[in-house]
Amino acid sequence: MSSSERKAKVDHTHALSISRQCKVLSISRSSAYRQPATVGTEDLDLMYKLDVLHLRHPFKGTRRLRDDLWDVHGLHVNRKRIQRLMRIMGIQALYPGAKTTRVNPQHKVYPYLLRHVEINQVNQVWCTDITYIPMRKGFLYLVAIMDWYSRKVLSWRLSNSLDTAPCIEALEEATAKYGAPEIFNSDQGCQFTSEGFTDGLKAHHIKISMDGKGRWMDNVFIERLWRSLKYEEVYLKAYDTVAQAQQGIGDWMVFYNQDRRHASLDRMTPDQVYYDLPSGLPLAA
Repeated sequence: MSSSERKAKVDHTHALSISRQCKVLSISRSSAYRQPATVGTEDLDLMYKLDVLHLRHPFKGTRRLRDDLWDVHGLHVNRKRIQRLMRIMGIQALYPGAKTTRVNPQHKVYPYLLRHVEINQVNQVWCTDITYIPMRKGFLYLVAIMDWYSRKVLSWRLSNSLDTAPCIEALEEATAKYGAPEIFNSDQGCQFTSEGFTDGLKAHHIKISMDGKGRWMDNVFIERLWRSLKYEEVYLKAYDTVAQAQQGIGDWMVFYNQDRRHASLDRMTPDQVYYDLPSGLPLAA
C-alpha cells in the first residue's frame, strides 16, 4: 500500500486518535492533516532549477540567483517570484548575519554551545537540518539527524510540509536506537525551537545548542550530506510517488552510512567510525 493510500485510510471521525492511526499505518502525523502544496508545473520546474543553483552556490541570495537563472537558463524571472518560491522550498542564502533562518519570535532561542569545543567522540554532538526534495510532480521535505563526529545519519523523515511532527519523530527514532547525545545543535528554525521538539531533548537531559549570528558554517556537514544525496540520488531520478522517494532515499542512506568512505574520516565510512570498526583498507595509500 502506497503512502497516499495509507493516508486516505486515516478516519478523522474514528474513536481511535489520529496520532494512533498514523502510528498503525506507519505514516507521519503531519501528512494526515496537511494536503500536499499545489504548485503549478512552471513553478515546479523553476523550483528545481533554483534548488540546483542554490546547492551549487548556497551563499547566493535572490538577486544573484535571478542573474544565474538568466545566465544559465536564459530565464527572466521577477525577484519577488524567486523569494516566494524559496520560502515554499524552505531555503535561503547561507551568509554570516543575524537572520540565517526563519524564526518564531514566540519560541525560546538557546545559546550556541560549540564554540571552542573539541568534538572527538560519537554521541557527543548531534545536528539536524531540513532540505527540499523535488519530484516529477510536486516536492517533499526531508529532515535528518546526524552524529557530528562520525557523520552517520541516525534517522530521517520525509514529509509534504515544513511541520514540526516529522522532526519530532526523527528525534524519537534516533534516541530510541542510539541513546542520547551530550549536545544537540540546530539552526533557529521554528521546527527546532518549538516546545514539542525542545521538550523531547530536555526529556533526555540533552543540552540544546542553536546556531546564532555568524554561525552559518556550523551546518556544513549536513549541507554536504544534502549535496551528495541530491547529486548521487535525487537529481538522477524524478520520483513519481512518495513511495519511490522513500525507497530511493532510504537505499541511498544505507549506502551513505555503510559504504561511502570519507576522506575527512581517514577513508572510513560513517558506520565504521560510529561503531569503531576496522576500515579494511591498507594504512598507506
